[in-house]
Amino acid sequence: MKPDYPLTYRVQLTAPATHLFDVELSVSRPPGSQVILSLPAWIPGSYLIRDFARHIVTLTAEDELGERRCDKVDKQTWRLNDVRGDLTIRYRVFAWDLSVRAAHMDTTHAYFNGTCLFLRVLGMDQMPCRVELIKPAGADYANWRVATSLRRLTAPPFGFGDYYALDYADLIDHPVEMGHFELAGFRVRDIPHWIAITGRHDAHLERLGQDLARVGEQQADLFGELPLDRYLFLVTVLDEGYGGLEHGYSSSLICSRHDLPHARLDRPDDGYRRFLGLCSHEYFHLWHIKRIRPQALIDASLTEETPTRTLWAFEGITAYYDDLILVRAGLIDESAYLDQLAQTITQLVRWPGRRVQTLAASSFDAWIKLYKPDENTPNAVVSYYTKGAVVALLLDLMIRRVTQDSRSLDDVMRALWERHGRTGLGVAERGIEALASEIAGADLRDFFDQALDSTSELDIADAIAHVGLAMRLRPMRGPKDLGGFVARWDDLPASVGLGVGLRPTSVEPVIQHVLTGTAAERAGLAPGDTLIAVDGIRVTRDNLDAVLQRLTVGAKVRIHAFRRDELMACDLVLEPAPADTCELCLIDETSPERTQRRAAWLHAPGSC
Repeated sequence: MKPDYPLTYRVQLTAPATHLFDVELSVSRPPGSQVILSLPAWIPGSYLIRDFARHIVTLTAEDELGERRCDKVDKQTWRLNDVRGDLTIRYRVFAWDLSVRAAHMDTTHAYFNGTCLFLRVLGMDQMPCRVELIKPAGADYANWRVATSLRRLTAPPFGFGDYYALDYADLIDHPVEMGHFELAGFRVRDIPHWIAITGRHDAHLERLGQDLARVGEQQADLFGELPLDRYLFLVTVLDEGYGGLEHGYSSSLICSRHDLPHARLDRPDDGYRRFLGLCSHEYFHLWHIKRIRPQALIDASLTEETPTRTLWAFEGITAYYDDLILVRAGLIDESAYLDQLAQTITQLVRWPGRRVQTLAASSFDAWIKLYKPDENTPNAVVSYYTKGAVVALLLDLMIRRVTQDSRSLDDVMRALWERHGRTGLGVAERGIEALASEIAGADLRDFFDQALDSTSELDIADAIAHVGLAMRLRPMRGPKDLGGFVARWDDLPASVGLGVGLRPTSVEPVIQHVLTGTAAERAGLAPGDTLIAVDGIRVTRDNLDAVLQRLTVGAKVRIHAFRRDELMACDLVLEPAPADTCELCLIDETSPERTQRRAAWLHAPGSC
């Protein structure tokens, strides 16, 4: 009997302790057909070739004539000739990547993204697919459930059974979580939303649902509609972790259990604000990249890089709005938002790579640079998330200024939705730049030439003065100092700096990178060196900053460090710590006009 769908995938967790998914693919094709199978090399939304096919352990094929030979064409492609009758492909996939991108399985849960599990049948991309999720056998798995945004066929809500996808692109856009998870529901514009949390935690789920509902309402108000009938937040909780990946009807998130709200939390602390910002970021993407899409990525190959200069806008604008939505929703106050904005500017200023790589080049080279960081990344690369968010801020304030506050970046987003999101028409490489000029009623080419295609410094201070904010850069006051929003400036004490960043995962003071043009570079320190002593005093991760601040600018000190297993010594002349930490404050005697502009910016019409 032919299957109900031309393509049927059966996913079974035969033995979770072995971390292997068993997948069976049934293909209905005319007799004598050639069948070519391929697995994607990257997942949409994450711009790095990951070669998921390397995790396929075994692969066999069978048709009505029996077992068939599969010819491997390249690293991720198989070919079968002269197929007779229905074809069944059986393969095993190793799943031990605990991230939002791939697949992970153990005796506590199983998670996968379709890109690393579902073989693509070339020529059948537009065919509907059935997915059967089979519960593992045994009493240990009797209470396991399923959380996915896939459409249900015969499966009960949150249960094992049959699901379906409209085509292959839809198939790989619905991650799946199986196991024990806590579930909470809420509604945005009367559309059902769920949060499924895997891992031990003490989160106040009712509070979380209420807060996410406010985020969703704000974003739906911004774009004017909510273009879906369901949405799911899949959350994996770890001791330490942070990350997210957007999908059309869901998002996959990893967070620290300490970032989730607990019952005694009166207002969002830094951890919970960070988690809400992550949720806001991925939710914003359901409009801005999943439906408003770059033209370059609409028909992008799933097997090789597809460069585009537009990532600054799709990720940077999203990074700008993620926390702005929180203050508009009343979840954080103005001070908390401005504190976070100052820290974003600090992150930009501390990377010398902003003087080397343009923002457009950062977008274009994401595949080979930003997503492949090394010891020299801060010196050679600028993040299109960080600089993109700052450019989005400047663009928003510029539109407000030239239109006398009658238009803003909000209007650009609504126009993008009307012209591209609702129509499916891709955004051209310079389409957002042209649309912003149209909305502003002014030629913004000079702004974009500087912001996107040059490495000159952005005039942030002038832009934010329009809304009554002043900015200064000062030296860092400790390894955890990222700047922030302050009531007033205070005196700047003299301080010294080495110009190194330490490896965050090491208990010893191991240098991760040496910044260009600093005392450490001139002295010959290198990434991987383990600092031992400064001026004869032993240093650790905890006391390095205190030791340095007892010394004076211009002093010549001896540095001892291990390079691999060899003890090295070098002389270093201490230099002033760079002014690379941003502080924002309100301009003294701010005019009523500036106060009104700041309120209009931070609290758009319809905000809570």
